[in-house]
Parts: sequence; structure tokens; C-alpha cells
Amino acid sequence: MADTSTRTLISETQLSRPLGKAVYWTVLTLVVLGFTLVFLGPLYWLVTGGLKSTQEVIQNPPTFFPSHIHTDTYSEAWSKLNMGRLLFNTLYYAFGALAFQLVFDVAAAYSLSKLRPVLGNAILGMMLATLMIPSTVLIVPQYLTVLDLPLLHVNLINTPWAIWLPTVANAFNIFLLKRFFDSVPEELMAAAAIDGASPTRALWSIVLPMSRPILGVVSIFAVVNVWKDFLWPMLVQPDPRNQPLNIGINSLSIGVPQNVVIAALAIASLPTIVFFLIFQRNIMAGLTSGGLKG
Repeated sequence: MADTSTRTLISETQLSRPLGKAVYWTVLTLVVLGFTLVFLGPLYWLVTGGLKSTQEVIQNPPTFFPSHIHTDTYSEAWSKLNMGRLLFNTLYYAFGALAFQLVFDVAAAYSLSKLRPVLGNAILGMMLATLMIPSTVLIVPQYLTVLDLPLLHVNLINTPWAIWLPTVANAFNIFLLKRFFDSVPEELMAAAAIDGASPTRALWSIVLPMSRPILGVVSIFAVVNVWKDFLWPMLVQPDPRNQPLNIGINSLSIGVPQNVVIAALAIASLPTIVFFLIFQRNIMAGLTSGGLKG
């Protein structure tokens, strides 16, 4: 007897027919090709744009492939736009923000999930409510805060703290981590408590080893959010020596040929693509496993 518990868009009977099979594979191929063009098309134009001459980049209609490949454009972009320094600054800001988020967001999510403080649900609700506020609305109060840090009265402009501190309390990452920590069986936590493990030891020895998928997801979000940010670094890092890639390329691109600027943008996008490809398996595993119990 055939298993009818699995529902699909097309039944196995229709798929076994020659016409149904032809229609299925035709539609599937067109959909895959369409999505491939939508997602990879801009990357293709970015990479090939850096291989073209200035005249070929600005000509209309554009060429699909460079008539003459100019690989020296990338080396010129690296030297003219000081890409090495900009890349170091961006990596410094991104992984510094990642370190702070892993420490403080994990601690917040663990306390809300396993320690269950008084009014914990209300605190989580207020955190999630901040996700409804557009980030641009918070620009002015955040800038005033880093301009004169409350209580300490320290100016954080032109320091890494101006980028790190606003990224620490990330409500979305705390919610993801809490949902995953909720799926850790209470029996394990109870057994650890019986063996004399403190809540900190249970976090370190039990929860974190089981949380590698969601930690990978949070790491990707933390790095990419800092890497792609433009407005906030432009406000708090006016010194060219401290600027990340996006701001540095924008400020140093005056008078630079357009194909060199495109090559610099291609170089700037490469690390995030590599970082994503390394951790891509953790994305779906981390996002889905938080909903599983036991």
C-alpha cells in the first residue's frame, strides 16, 4: 500500500507519467535558473566590472563579459584605496563585536531561559519590542550616548567602543539563543545540579557544547551586521585611519576610476562570502533546532 502521508505539489502518480515528469523538471529548472540569476547576477557584474577598463564599465549598453581582462585593476584598487588597512579595521570591529555579543548575549539568553529571574518574560518582551523600532530612529540617541557616555562622561568617538557597545545588546540574537537554550532538556540541567555543578559550569560544560549550531548563526549575523553597516561608522569614525571598508572606500574613491572602485567593492565583499560558505551548514541547523524538544 502506497504511503499517502507525505503531501507534495505533484503526486507520485502524475510524476511517473511522461508529461508530468517533463513539466515538473521544466518548471524546476526554470525556477532554479531564475533564482540563480537573481542572487548571483549582481556578484557576477561586481567581479567582472573590476576586470573591465574604465571606458567599458561606463559604456551603454553594458557588455556581458570584458572584451579585455584587466587583472591589474584589483592590485591597483588594493594599493590606491589602502585596502589592507581598511580590511584590518573592519575585521577588528567585526570580530570584536562578535566577542562581546557571544559573551553578553549568551549570558542574557541563558539567564532568561534556565535561571528564570523575576519578571524575565516581561524583560524579554521589552527586548523584543525594540525590534519594532527602526534602526535609523535610534541613531541620534545612540550618537549622543557615545559622545558623552552616561556616568563616566567619556567621549567614545573615534574609538572601537563606539561600534562595539551598540551591537552588544542584540534582541534578535538573544531571542534566538533563548529559544535554543529552551530546547536543552531540563533533566540534563537537574543532573548537573545534583553532581554539584554551578549554573556557570552547567553553561560551559553542557549548554554551550550543544549550542554550536546556533552560535554559528549568531556569529554570522554579528559579523555581517558590522561588515555591511555604513551610516553608524560614518558618524562615529571620522578619522580616515580608523574607518572600516565601506566608509574608507567611499571617502577615498574621489578621483579614482570607476572600475578600480568596483574592484575594491569586490574585494570588500569577498571575506563575508567566504565566512558564509564556511558556516552555511549552521544556519538552518541553528534556526530549526531551537524549536525541537528533547
